[in-house]
Amino acid sequence: MTALEATWEHHYIETNRIRLHCVSQGQGELVILLHGFPEFWYSWRYQIPALSRYFKVVVPDLRGYNDSDKPDSGYDLDTLSADIKGLIESLGYVKAHIVGHDWGGAIAWHLAERFPNCLDRLAILNAPHPQQWLQAMGSNVDQLRRSWYVLAFQVPGVPEWLIQQNLKDFVKKVFQEQAVRKGAFTSELTKIYQEALEKPGVLSSAINYYRQLMSPLNWVQNLGRSPHYVTAPTLVLWGEEDSFLSNKLTDGFDRLIKAPFQLKLVPHCGHWIQQEVPHLVNRELLSFLRATSHRGQLIGKEEE
Repeated sequence: MTALEATWEHHYIETNRIRLHCVSQGQGELVILLHGFPEFWYSWRYQIPALSRYFKVVVPDLRGYNDSDKPDSGYDLDTLSADIKGLIESLGYVKAHIVGHDWGGAIAWHLAERFPNCLDRLAILNAPHPQQWLQAMGSNVDQLRRSWYVLAFQVPGVPEWLIQQNLKDFVKKVFQEQAVRKGAFTSELTKIYQEALEKPGVLSSAINYYRQLMSPLNWVQNLGRSPHYVTAPTLVLWGEEDSFLSNKLTDGFDRLIKAPFQLKLVPHCGHWIQQEVPHLVNRELLSFLRATSHRGQLIGKEEE
């Protein structure tokens, strides 16, 4: 643990009938950072000190991950977004800025639609809108090829067993081999992620996110349903060389958002954007979250 990490506060917060382990730093308006699969709060280690200079930053381990509770159920987007709504309230706030990557981004999209009064501003990092992703899985051969593992996850029990037998290789392949900027993932860092995934119940919980999303009931409920508009000012940062998610998934974001919207594509960057280009992400988040007003739509490319 570095001297900086030693200043971060670790605590547990009761929300939606579970306990979430959280790391926090700073004072002021609330910023919540939501990680993705198969990470935990540590994926935001570069953003916590930068944002905490101006905000109270709270970074939970999502339901089922690392040191948070791992119930057998509750991995649907309604429950996951209610976890975050309850977290905001338990911290004594009415609303928060929400920043989400990957699955954390999916939860952030859903939270913005279901509980719009809880959000101040919304920032999405390499995370498609859940309904758009489901539609792409049914119609886009390229995205289906990229997401083959999601189909493999639907087999009960088998994926967990296979991953556990080869966890070190799994972590290396998911992070280091899929990153564009390989130096972002040292052997020491991949070991940290491996240790978090080794904790009892984590793998099953993490995979249950995908099982719930791909369940027949969820498909039926979302078939042909128009998403509710996002009414919070929104920033999307997207690593262009994401091996898991096609850039085409960003098409139509503007039609989902009835508020000022910015989409910024980041070249020479993969899926793990806040870890591959942390200085760029920090700069963009601070500019967006500290801005007093946003007008119009900006689509452009960002260089580090």
